[in-house]
Amino acid sequence: MPKKNFEPKKSLLEEKVISIGRVTKVTKGGRHFRFSATVVVGNRKGLVGIGNGKANEVPEAIKKALQAANKNVTKVSLINNRTIPHEAISKVGRSVVMIKPAKEGTGVIAGGADSR
Repeated sequence: MPKKNFEPKKSLLEEKVISIGRVTKVTKGGRHFRFSATVVVGNRKGLVGIGNGKANEVPEAIKKALQAANKNVTKVSLINNRTIPHEAISKVGRSVVMIKPAKEGTGVIAGGADSR
């Protein structure tokens, strides 16, 4: 039976690299540098996923983060296919994220870190 070459399914999700950082591990032999990447995927219609990846090179870290984000896709309920239905606040460790519904045409308004 001949082997068929299947192409991977083309993803309909947009990809956005949020951050790339250099991570250092200090050992007896010296410093060991690696790269960390955070990626978000989504279709702007209610599906969103976020993932982190770490590797020796930046493209490998982005690739790993993208795989993690695609595994972590979740459905977010939307009103009129544009905004969330209510305000939500979430805390993980020291990080606090607050999202609010917005009027049409507002776009994304994001603030920096708040030192508490």
